[in-house]
Formats: sequence, C-alpha cells, structure tokens
Amino acid sequence: MRVLDTAALLHWPVNQLADGVCALSQQAELERVSPQRSLLVQSLDSIQWRDVPPAWLQTAREAAASSGDLPRLSDVDVDVLALALALDAMLVTDDYRLQNVMQSQQRPTKSVGTVGAKQVWRWELRCIGCRATTPVPSNVDRSKKGAVAECDICGSPMNVKRAR
Repeated sequence: MRVLDTAALLHWPVNQLADGVCALSQQAELERVSPQRSLLVQSLDSIQWRDVPPAWLQTAREAAASSGDLPRLSDVDVDVLALALALDAMLVTDDYRLQNVMQSQQRPTKSVGTVGAKQVWRWELRCIGCRATTPVPSNVDRSKKGAVAECDICGSPMNVKRAR
C-alpha cells in the first residue's frame, strides 16, 4: 500500500497510480493546480480516496511537531502524512518536509521525481530578538514562510530554523 502525495497524482503515469491511497482534501488541490489532470485522476477506480479521522490528524501533527516540520506543512500535507502514518504505508512525495517527518518516524518514503531527502533534519523555533530557542509545539501557527510564534522571553517573532 502506498499513500500518494499530490506530486505523484500530477506527474506519474496513470498506471503507476493504481492501488494508491489519497486524502479527499487532495482533490481540491489537484483541481486548483491542474483541472485536466484532476478529471483524469478522479475518473480512475484504482485510487482509494480516504477521509482522515481527527485522531490520525493529531498523530500526524505530533510527529511533524517532534521533527519541527509542522509550521511549514499545509493542511493537505498533514492529511497525507496522517494517512501514511496511520496505515503504516509508504509515502510517495517530493516534499522534503514530509520525507523528513516520515524518516524521523522510521517510515518509508519514495520520491516522485527528485533524489529525496538523504538525512533527517531537526527544526526548532528561534527568536529573532534574543535568539532563544524552543522545540516546535504541536499548536504552532503554520505558514510557508515568516514567523510562526512570538518569543515568551522578549516578544519578538520566532522563525523555524534548523536545530544546531
């Protein structure tokens, strides 16, 4: 069993998508990125579209927070991660953050069109003012860039940085 990230749905030949598991939330993402490919993929009977239970999402958030990747993952990323972790399935993705979380949990990944992550990185929150660091909490704000929290010590923004 393989959980397919949106990159696989977009770039793999249709016959390689057979027996893949995908999150229902990926349908909207696929439609937004490539309406034509979306029609083709959704017409396939060989893909299992799954809703993600809240308990699975919580497990995925905790795993992503423990590696520090949570602030930079989208809702769809968390859904895909939750499926892979809960189903104990290989995750097919080019997203290095998703690969990092899976590898930190000793779970298998496969790249779609890239070399893939070679090592696990740990991330932390670092204050831009006083330089204090803290582990990434599971309730942190999420965004693709910029500050994700405020420092408890000085109130300055905290960014996601690679742990030293």
